[in-house]
Amino acid sequence: MLPLLHYFSDGKEHKNKESTEYISDKFNLSTEEKSELMQSGQSVIYNRTAWAKTYLLKAGLLSSPKRGYAVITENGLSVLKTKPERIDILFLEKFPSFIEFRTIKKETANEPQMLESQHDEESTPDELMDKGYHSIQASLAQDLLNKLRVVDPYFFEEVVGVLLTAMGYGRFEPTPGSGDDGIDGIVYQDKLGLDKIFFQAKRYAENNPVPATAVRDFVGTLDLHGVSKGIFITTSRFPKDTNDILKRTQKNIILIDGTRLANLMIEFNVGVSTEKTYQIKIMDSDFFPED
Repeated sequence: MLPLLHYFSDGKEHKNKESTEYISDKFNLSTEEKSELMQSGQSVIYNRTAWAKTYLLKAGLLSSPKRGYAVITENGLSVLKTKPERIDILFLEKFPSFIEFRTIKKETANEPQMLESQHDEESTPDELMDKGYHSIQASLAQDLLNKLRVVDPYFFEEVVGVLLTAMGYGRFEPTPGSGDDGIDGIVYQDKLGLDKIFFQAKRYAENNPVPATAVRDFVGTLDLHGVSKGIFITTSRFPKDTNDILKRTQKNIILIDGTRLANLMIEFNVGVSTEKTYQIKIMDSDFFPED
C-alpha cells in the first residue's frame, strides 16, 4: 500500500492498469509472475494492487473521481509527509472511514474474531474463502452506504421502499413531500390496505447517529395515525437509549442501521449485481460403490 500511495503522490488520476504496471515494475516482477492468474482469470498482481487501492480508498487516502480511476487526497498527501515506513491494516485503523469498513466486515462475518486474528498460513481453505467473501461484502456494503448518503433524499426513500417490497413485506407507496408527518413511505401488507407499515428513512453520516428524539417522534406519529407497525431506517446508527424508547411502547417498531441496511440490499439484490459466481464441489460418495 505504501508504494502505491507514493505512485499517486503526483496528484494525477491513474487507471487500475497503470497502477498495476507501476507495482509490477516496483517489485521487479518477472514476465511469469506478471502472467500468474487466479482461478477467475484475473492476474494475481492486478488483484493484489486493486485490493491495496481499495483499502487506501476506504481509509480516505485515495478517492475515486470516476469508475476505474483513483487520485490521492489531502489526507493521503499528509500521510506521505510523515514518511511512514509501512502502511498496513493497523496503520489504516486510525482513519474513521476505514474503521467503519472494518466494523461492517466484523458484523457481516459469522466468526469475526477468528477471521480477523488468524494468519493465512494458519487458516483452512474454507476459512480463507470465508475471509475473502466477507471482505468483498464489507467493501460493497460501505460503497452502498457512501452512495446512499449523497443521493437525492427522495431517491433514498424510494430505495428503502423497493427493499422492503423485495423482502416480501408488501406493496410500497411513497408519501407526499409535504404534510407527511415525517413518514417517508407506506408498505401495504394486504390488497385493501388495512394492514400497513409506516417507515422513515434518514440519511446521516457514519459519525452522526440518529438522535433519540427522532425515534420518539416516529413513535408519536404512529400513535397519531393509529398504526402499530413501523420501520426506522438510517445510513448511520442508533444510540443505545433508543432501546428504552421502544421498550415503553407496545408498537412493533424495527430499527435498521446503516450496516444492516447495506447487507439487506446485498441479500435481496437491491442496487447490486452479481459479478462472478464460484461453485465449490465435493466428491459424491453415492456415485462410487461401497467397499
